[in-house]
Amino acid sequence: MQTYVMAVAAVLSAAAIALLTATIVHRVVRRLGRRSVLLAELAAHSHRPFRVALVTMAVQLAVRSGTRYAADEEWRKHLLHTLVILVIAATSWLIASLLVVTEDTALARYRVDVPDNRLARRIKTQIVMIRRVTIAFIVIVTIGAMLMTFPSVRTIGASLLASAGVIGVVGALAAQSLLGNVIAGLQLAFSDAVRLDDVVVVEGEWGRIEELTLSHVVVQIWDDRRLILPTSYFTTTPFQNWTRTRAALLGTAEFDVDWGVPMQSMREELRRIVEATDLWDGRVCVLQITDAVGGMVRVRALVSAEDAGSLFDLRCLVREALVTWVRHQMPDALPRLRTELGDARRREPWPAQPQVPPEPEVVTASDDARVFSGSDDGDARGDAFVGPDDAVERTGADPSKPPRGTGEPW
Repeated sequence: MQTYVMAVAAVLSAAAIALLTATIVHRVVRRLGRRSVLLAELAAHSHRPFRVALVTMAVQLAVRSGTRYAADEEWRKHLLHTLVILVIAATSWLIASLLVVTEDTALARYRVDVPDNRLARRIKTQIVMIRRVTIAFIVIVTIGAMLMTFPSVRTIGASLLASAGVIGVVGALAAQSLLGNVIAGLQLAFSDAVRLDDVVVVEGEWGRIEELTLSHVVVQIWDDRRLILPTSYFTTTPFQNWTRTRAALLGTAEFDVDWGVPMQSMREELRRIVEATDLWDGRVCVLQITDAVGGMVRVRALVSAEDAGSLFDLRCLVREALVTWVRHQMPDALPRLRTELGDARRREPWPAQPQVPPEPEVVTASDDARVFSGSDDGDARGDAFVGPDDAVERTGADPSKPPRGTGEPW
């Protein structure tokens, strides 16, 4: 009885010493963390797992040394086995917390709440994916280490080594889809094809990458719905990434109006509209006729904004304001259907006397009528769609080259 009392006292003393040591270490690290982000994260996230691991190890050592004279007792074997499992679990928890602290410290160096956060979002995506992989790996290794403490499991494992090849093939076939998604998730994280908070168009829906995991991607659609897709979707299916290089975008608003619409007046009205709103980023404001069939002309207003949300509101504003302007200021430009009626008893076409055509009007394209030239931004955009031969032709070095294609980019 005296031996057991001493063993219990040794266990309690070891636990108390471990708790006291963990408390002192925590206070020292927290005080040093005022000057270091890493130590501050350690004090905030690793204190609890460090305390549990230290106490568990101290109790195990105390039980092992205090009950060494009761080696044949069955309860001692079960108690030590339970303590070994607890030590493995606590150590794994501590290692996982240290990895999380390291990743959080790396994330703290990059801010995502700034306008130009493309690099920060890329690093965040990669670190999040690494965190998920490492935690999953630690959990698997921990469970394996716990199972290996059971002698029966070790015997079964040794007997299954002969059939490991067959089991591996069966497991690979069963987990083919899961492994494909895991590899696709890592590929997305490190290929920079898509990042957290990227604005994308998938399955005809416009939304934002809200969550990126090893198995699936959650897209927050503009109307607050959630579209959940497997990660392999983004490696096998084309999709639009509106923030791949920057968030600024161009958008259009199209109108079908009468041939008599005064284009220059409409351009001036478009310029007045965009300059009166803070949705426009000041880059592009162009009004062009892109088609003239079916008795009407198609007018396209091209404007720019700093992000997709501002662009949507700006397009709606331009469309509404120009419709109101045409209806109130230029009613003759409203779409109309013309019908020509002639006298069936007259042989000559109506009108009988040919009219003298007016002098042709010389059309001069202003900057508001050019998308790929006329400004620094337009010239840069035009150069991006010019091949090497056409680039020489633009400089006037080789006039024998054929002109640039006239096909529209969209």
